[in-house]
Parts: sequence; C-alpha cells; structure tokens
Amino acid sequence: MAEVKSTHGEAEMKGWLFKWTNYLKGYQRRWFVLSNGLLSYYRAENSGGSKLSIRRRRRAGRSENQAEMAHTCRGTISLHGALIHTEDSCTFVISNGGTQTFHIKAANEVERQRWVTALELAKAKAIRAMESAEEEEEEFDEAAASQKGELQSVIRALAARLEDLQTCSDLILKHGAALQRSLSDLEQLSSAADVGPKLRSVNERATLFRITSNAMINTCSEYLDLAQTQGRKWQRMLQHERDQRLRLEDMVEQLARQHSHLEQAAKEHQIPPPRAPPRRAHGHGHGGGGGGAAGGGAGSAGAGAAAHHHGAGGAHSSPSDDDDEIEFYDAQEDDEAGGSGVGGGGAGKGAADEPDNFILKIPVGPRRTSSAASLGSQASERGGGGCGLGRARGGGGAGGPGAGGADANDEASGSSSEVDDATETKVLVISSPAPPRDAEPPSPAPSGGAVEGNGEGGPRRQRRTRVPDKPNYPLNLWSIMKNCIGKELSKIPMPVNFSEPLSMLQRLTEDYEYADILDKAANCSDTCEQLAYIAAFTVSSYATTSNRTGKPFNPLLGETYECDRMDDLGWRSISEQVSHHPPMVAQFCEGRSWRCWQEFTMASKFRGKYLQVIPLGTAHLEFNGSPNHYTWRKVTTTVHNIIVGKLWVDQHGDMDIVEHKTGIKCHLKYIPYSYFTRDVQRKVKGCVMDQDGNVKWVVNGTWDNRIEIAPVISTSGSPENPVFKTGPYTLVWKRRFPPEEAEKYYNFTELASQLNEPEEGIAPTDSRHRPDQRLMEDGLWDAANTEKLRLEEKQRTARRQRETEAERAAAEGTPYSPYEPIWFKKEKERWTGNVFHMYQGEYWSSKQQQDWNRCPDIF
Repeated sequence: MAEVKSTHGEAEMKGWLFKWTNYLKGYQRRWFVLSNGLLSYYRAENSGGSKLSIRRRRRAGRSENQAEMAHTCRGTISLHGALIHTEDSCTFVISNGGTQTFHIKAANEVERQRWVTALELAKAKAIRAMESAEEEEEEFDEAAASQKGELQSVIRALAARLEDLQTCSDLILKHGAALQRSLSDLEQLSSAADVGPKLRSVNERATLFRITSNAMINTCSEYLDLAQTQGRKWQRMLQHERDQRLRLEDMVEQLARQHSHLEQAAKEHQIPPPRAPPRRAHGHGHGGGGGGAAGGGAGSAGAGAAAHHHGAGGAHSSPSDDDDEIEFYDAQEDDEAGGSGVGGGGAGKGAADEPDNFILKIPVGPRRTSSAASLGSQASERGGGGCGLGRARGGGGAGGPGAGGADANDEASGSSSEVDDATETKVLVISSPAPPRDAEPPSPAPSGGAVEGNGEGGPRRQRRTRVPDKPNYPLNLWSIMKNCIGKELSKIPMPVNFSEPLSMLQRLTEDYEYADILDKAANCSDTCEQLAYIAAFTVSSYATTSNRTGKPFNPLLGETYECDRMDDLGWRSISEQVSHHPPMVAQFCEGRSWRCWQEFTMASKFRGKYLQVIPLGTAHLEFNGSPNHYTWRKVTTTVHNIIVGKLWVDQHGDMDIVEHKTGIKCHLKYIPYSYFTRDVQRKVKGCVMDQDGNVKWVVNGTWDNRIEIAPVISTSGSPENPVFKTGPYTLVWKRRFPPEEAEKYYNFTELASQLNEPEEGIAPTDSRHRPDQRLMEDGLWDAANTEKLRLEEKQRTARRQRETEAERAAAEGTPYSPYEPIWFKKEKERWTGNVFHMYQGEYWSSKQQQDWNRCPDIF
C-alpha cells in the first residue's frame, strides 16, 4: 500500500503511486510530490529511498543521496491548466492539454480519491494564485494611473506652499529691515524723553518679525510633511516607470536585432549566375533534358534552379522559417526523362511562378508529441511501423496509453511541449505536369446565401449576407500592449477593439465552410484518394485567416454554439467551452455521410513583434459505412506586425493526417513566408503514403486560394532520392472570396456574417445570446467593453464559489465533483488512447423539446 504523507499547512502531499511508463514495463512504482501547484515524481523517495544501492550508500553520505534525489526529478506537470480525469476505481489521468499526460494508479479507491481531491484543490489554489497576481498587477497599473493624477495635485499643493514660503521670506526681509532701522534709531537717541516711543516702535517691529517667522516655520513644516508623505508613492511610481522603460528597451533591442539580422541576410543574399543555362528554365521547358527525373527535375519550370542556389540565403528571412527548407537535392541525371516534366511549364510563366516540380522533406524519426506517442503505440500493437518511411518504419517503438505514453526511457511522458526535430528526413522529388490553371473549380456547396429551404418544401428562410459596418474608434495600442508581453493570449484582458463580433466557438465552426469536400471524399473508394481530399479540407479551414486579424471572443465556461445548416449546406455542429483552465473547446459536427469532432486548446505567447498560436487539440473524422478513422492537428499560426505596420497572418509547420485502421498517412508542409523566395507565398505541399511508405497521391497549392491533387503514376530514381511522376492535377478546392466591401465589416465571408445572426429556439448559453458580442456587432463598443467586464467578473465569482466548495469538501474529507460539461463527457478515445471530450448525442433532442434545464446562467 502506498505511503501517503499530507502537510496541510503547505498544501502538500507525498506518497507512492504507480505511473504508466510504456507497454514493455507497464505501471512502475514512483514517488510523487504535490507542492505549489506542481506534481513531480521520482524513482525513489526524496529522503534517500530504497532504490539506492548499498554500494552507492557507502560511497556517498546520506546528505549527498538527498541532494542527488532532489535533482533527479523524472517529470513535472503544472496543475494550473491541467485536466484531472478518473478512469476507474484506482486509476486517474492528469493532462495539460495534449503536451503532457500522466496515467497514474493508486493502491485502492480511497487513496485514489484522496489524491484526486488534493489535486483538484491544488489546481484551484494555483489558478487563484495566478489570477491574484494578475489582479494585483492590474490594480497596481490602475493605481499608478490614479497616482499620476494625485501627483499633479500634490505638485500643485507643493507649489502653493513654495509661494507661501516666498511670501513669508519677503515679509521677513521687510520686517527684519524695519526692525533693524528701529534699533539703529534707538541707539542714536540723545535724550531720555524719546526712548519710550522708540521702544514701542521696536516692540511692534519685533512682534511682526516673530509672527512672520512663525508663519514661515509652519509653512516649511507643512511642505516637509507633504513631501515626506508622498515620497514612498513617488518611489513606487518611479520604479514602475523604470520597469516599463526596461520592457520597452528590451522590445526595441529585439526589434533592432531582428532588423540587423534581416539586413545581414539581405546583404548575403546574392543570386549567383547559373552553372549551366539548361538548369534555369524561364518560360518553356528544356525538352527531354528537363524530364520528370532529369537533373534539374526538382527545380525546372519557374524558379526551381534559382531555388537550388539561394535556398540557404533565404533560410533566415523570417523568424518562423523552417530549417528543412534550406537544402535542395537534384534527382539523378541518368534516369529516364518523363514526358510531363519541365516541358509542362508553358510559356510566359516567368521565374516567379509556381514550379511544376517540387521537393518535399518528410521527417522520419520519432517525434515527441502526444499524438506521435499514441500513434507509435498503435503501430506497435499492429506489429509494424505503420506510418513510417523507408528506414524509419522500425522506429515506432512503444508508447503509453494516450498522450502520456512514454518512450523507451520510461520518463519522457510527454514532458516536451514542443516537437523535437526529426533525426532523419526523407527527401521526395515530385515531377508533375502543369496544374490546370484555367480549370473550373469544383462546384461549391450552397453558400447559404440569402435564402434557405427546410428540405421538406416548407417556408424558405431569408438569411443576412453581411453584418453592420465596423465603427472607427481610436485606441492607444501601446498603452494596452506594453503590459501583455510574455503572457498567455487567453489571459490578456483585451478590449473589444481588437476583436471581431464572433466567439471562438463560431470561428471554429467556420472550418466547415468547405465541407462539400468531405462529401466528395465520402464517395471515394480508394482510401489514399480519400485522404488527399481530406488534406484539401484541412487546408481550406485556413482560407479566411489570410485577411482576418481580429481576435475572437474567449468563450465563457459552459458557453455553447449550434449551427444547423443541414438543409442547405448539409451539416450541423454543436460546440461547447468545456474547460476554462486550460481554455478548451469541444466540437462535434455531422454531415450526411460523415462526422467530425475535435478538441481545441492552444499555447500562445505575445512576443512584442509577433504573436504565435500553437494548437494542441486533435481532430477526428469518420465516414458512414467505412471503418476508416482519421486524425490530425492544426499547424502554428503567427500574427506579424503587432506593434508597427499592417497586421498579417502566416501559417507554418507540418501536419500529419493519419488513418489509424490501415496506417495510411498524409504529410503536409506549410511553407513559412519568406521575403527572398521566388516561389509562391503561403504554399502548401504534401503527399499521401500507404502503410509501406509508398507515395500514392501528391497535394499542392496555397492555403489561401486553392489545392490540387494528383495521383503518382510512376517512380524512378534511387531509394534514397526517389522521383515520383504524377498524372494530371485535379482542382479539389478553390476559395470563394468575400466581396470587396467586406473590409468595412471585418472581412467576413457570407457564412461568417450568418454565424451570429439571431435565431429562435437555441440554448440560453448560445454565443448569439452573449450581450457584449451583440453590442459590438451593433457598433456600441463602449457598452460592449462594460458588458464584457461584467461577464468576466460573473465568471470569476462562479469559479470562486466552486473553489470554496472544493476546499470545504477537502476539509471535511468528502468527495468533490468538479465542473462537468453539459453536452460532452470525458472518455478515453479508443484510437489514440487520449482522454477526450466526446459528444453524448443529446443536444438536438433537447432543442426539439426545448428542454434547457441543465444549462447554467452564464450571461
């Protein structure tokens, strides 16, 4: 039985528990320590436990053993943004949104409940401590602003005292001179008869001098008291201003350093003359020498050859550039030239046009992410490498149950919050015919437009096509941003001036604007082709971000959003804010032949010049009548020019879409923006591979405009540098651009304009009932800011009440049930093993019956 120690004064708990390591070792006994909102674990007890050998004890004293164990913490997870989930009577899971997950087993149910209660209480205290610190900082900023006004009044009071002192000084000089003259006259008297009047005159002058001196002393005392009273406040204000100045200096220094690096890169960026003229194709291709597998195959039509030479020079042109893009490889020159290689470039393309041939690098080493660990465990259960390529197929290894599956070292249970660089990369050269530039896009799904039918011949509903124009309110950007550097995006108290009148729940619903691609994918009999369509769908969700820089409203805990467009668009979705620390959205969407669900949470930091948003949730997709199950995670979004210049958004990173049943995988690479490349910006390229790593389909295009796919018809080259020749491209997605006047109303598309349209019969927690968001849409921004503060304070009050109940339950030793979502429930997802908020299928029936009793009062 585990030995549990509890120190209530420090809100600390220690004891032995069993932690899942991997499929080879299973659960291993570990010493856990809960302290200051952090849960850490060790191989042995901190006091020099039994794991230390006798030989080691002889070599080092007890104090050395304690120091050694104190510095050998095997892992730590912060409870501030963690989710605590009970799996069975003895097992519970702690996850912080996908980057770290601990699967822990207690000796019995009583001990498990003690730990869960202590963890919930520690989480509540960590949240309270962090928010108290933020509130103190905000109060200090507000106090500093009020103290500036007080300083002005104090300065005026001191100036008045100085004027009084000056007046007293003048009077003292005047009366002193008069007294001196009276004394001189008294000394010069010759007769005693005149002494009496002169003495009275001296006494009067002395009295006036004394009165004036006392007045000056009193004024000096008042001045000194006032100055001493305000001295500490002035010191605090001075220190605050110094801190602000240091922040600004650090930011300016960072901007200057980046500017210097950019200038240096520009100076070093020189395009050398081509080594051989046939390697650079401007306009027409170079006949047979430029075939699909020829020496210049990777960079033939357009600017490919130039990219071979200056790829390294442009590698650091953007803060978010990927090092994988700085090297380019040629295909072997002795291969047979394909008929659809360089010659497909066509005339008049120019060096800056999109090349028909391109290179794709795929990481093939183990990637220490939660999804990778879980996928590795799935692959190991199947007995093969599943989604690997070439020499990487044997490296799947063992993984734990879910996101916390550890590697072979037992302790790397998702402790890395970033994706490690792959140990190896697979270089693929894609040789393709020219994409169909003039081809018609696939027929778009109905936009919802102005009219919607109910599918049963009923009345047709009129929908709006735009929202009211955005008002022009002046705003001091620096006064808000200077205190937000380094903070989590979801915890920055932003006014509505930076937002758009949509919540994050509604923004995520926009992912399905091009859901007709999934309808086409459902009709594909080939799984690889189906995966290529799914890849195009995942790219289409980023289309609106190219010109939308407004921040969506952070949903309140328990806030929901439904979007029922089954009649015209063929899908309906329900979303809910299921957690506030960390902020997490659960969403379920179903079409006529598919269903998709996802959890969305993120890590984000504001760095002064740019803002990075790193999604951590996972999306799942299934088709009716098909055993295939697909998962993927979104790529990193970066918003540039936060302080100076026009805001613009870039998407970059790698995305793996995995079919778990067969191990088929699609790897997409979002190329970061570069000032020096001749290639098309915002480019996405990728390929679909079968379970043996053979490329079957190629995906190519841009995330803000169009995606084309093409099948691989032949393979040439060496196994180390294969060249894949594709058939003709098919345009599977083309963006529907908003009208030109959309700039006046937040660059909303027609679907975005309809998301917040008032609707009857929806849940009382729906985002369309949110008052601050509605006021902003109506152009009443000042009232919206006031209402936003009211809602946030109401949410804090409800949270404090839950914390009080948790503390009372902990003090009484009774179980405490934390907040539970309304329409979703935490369950273990069978494909990845992660704890996931699954839709319970009750929302639409409750809407039909108008039964909203379970909905809380959040607005």
